[in-house]
Amino acid sequence: MSTISKDSLKASLLQLECHFTWTLLKKDVGLEALEETILDHIKFVVEYNIRDYNILSYVCHLKNSNEEALRSLRKAEEAIQKYHPGEIARRSLVTWGNYAWIYYHMQRYEEAQTYVSKVENSRKKLSSTAHGKIQLPEICAEKGWALLRFGRNYFEKAKNCFENALESEPNNPDFNAGYAIAMYRLEDCAERYGDEITPCLGALKRAAELNPMDTTILALLALKLQRLHQGNEGERYIEEGLQKTPDFPVFLRHAAIFYRKKGEVNKAVEILKKALALTPKSIVLHHQLGICYRSKVMQLKRTRYTPQEEVENLIQLAIFHFKTVINKKPVFFSAYADLANAYALGKRYEEAEETFQEVLQRNDLPCEDKQEICFNYGNFQHFHMKSDSNAIKYYIEGLKIEKDSHGKKKCSEAVEKLLEQKIQSGLADATDIGTLGLVHKLNGKKEEAIECYKNAIALDPNNEEYQNALVELQLSISS
Repeated sequence: MSTISKDSLKASLLQLECHFTWTLLKKDVGLEALEETILDHIKFVVEYNIRDYNILSYVCHLKNSNEEALRSLRKAEEAIQKYHPGEIARRSLVTWGNYAWIYYHMQRYEEAQTYVSKVENSRKKLSSTAHGKIQLPEICAEKGWALLRFGRNYFEKAKNCFENALESEPNNPDFNAGYAIAMYRLEDCAERYGDEITPCLGALKRAAELNPMDTTILALLALKLQRLHQGNEGERYIEEGLQKTPDFPVFLRHAAIFYRKKGEVNKAVEILKKALALTPKSIVLHHQLGICYRSKVMQLKRTRYTPQEEVENLIQLAIFHFKTVINKKPVFFSAYADLANAYALGKRYEEAEETFQEVLQRNDLPCEDKQEICFNYGNFQHFHMKSDSNAIKYYIEGLKIEKDSHGKKKCSEAVEKLLEQKIQSGLADATDIGTLGLVHKLNGKKEEAIECYKNAIALDPNNEEYQNALVELQLSISS
């Protein structure tokens, strides 16, 4: 193929609506874990196989398995012929776009061009029947579902995709389910990372009304009601889901979270074990089991008589599950803190230290995750290693990161409490008071910071760092 036609082919490829043009980045997911999630979904949710096979083909390509990617696309085509025999062209646009890109990457340019032409010709025909409007709602929705699979950086875009799809078909159960899940995930992230909360209750209720058999939606609705302190109403939805889909792992996972949060940890463990037997490679189930075993350890440690052997066994189980998560999905950053804390519970401090250092040295660690890990590592230094100076150092490191999040707030509260306790007990030196000044400064509390720096200078009159900080603060107030 000539260079010119290869360049024009690339230009045509970039116009296609498919996984290769939706900016789904490999660095944001664990490919092995994502592939297993999709394969599990194919096994349990047959009606959405087309979009599952499409995204699976993209994941196979990212894993450099283009032949495997083509096999997935052939399965997507079979599903289109089976479920949508009357509108094959309309339903095949994403699949054909993926075919074109994979053939292009395999340097089979003529086959790539054939699929580009199929998409272009079909779009022309469809636009003549759709008043020139080419933005098909099912393509918007498929993009939305793909974005949801790639993690929290994509949730806002996913919500927008489902909103676009709903403009054309406001009563479509699938589009409403996608929109409700995107809203729920955004709210979940907002609570965890301090972003703006987007209320999802209305969207979940609407999706549940349109498709009462979608037990994933019923479970998320139950969890939302639980957060609103309406747990009894929420539990009714969980019980309904257990009747309707007793063997659907996605529902079971959410049901287990509901019972763990209710305090019924043993029930949660039983449900998770059942789900894991159905989908043994599920990362999310391993993570949830790790959390449950850790909760059981904490419960036992609060009792008067703590059976040591049982505690050690539970810690071992928690460690096993958290390690499984990290091995399969290295970008599941919060699981590193979970693993390190589990080691610390078992007094395996060296392994805890190694785990914290491994994740803190990652250069792909997002700000919110780093703040959360700094908080956890500060706690480890304070409570387990009895090193207040290291604890203070890492709380401040989390506080220095610009991003406002719950992790940052927790770092701030922890370091403030620690320093004020030292000052009130009369054990503080100039460094402690100066550090509290820095904390106030970072939190924008200028008057309190000035007061601290003055007190620190009284104890250490020649300290240039404190003098410079004081002058800078006084100038910022007067200017």
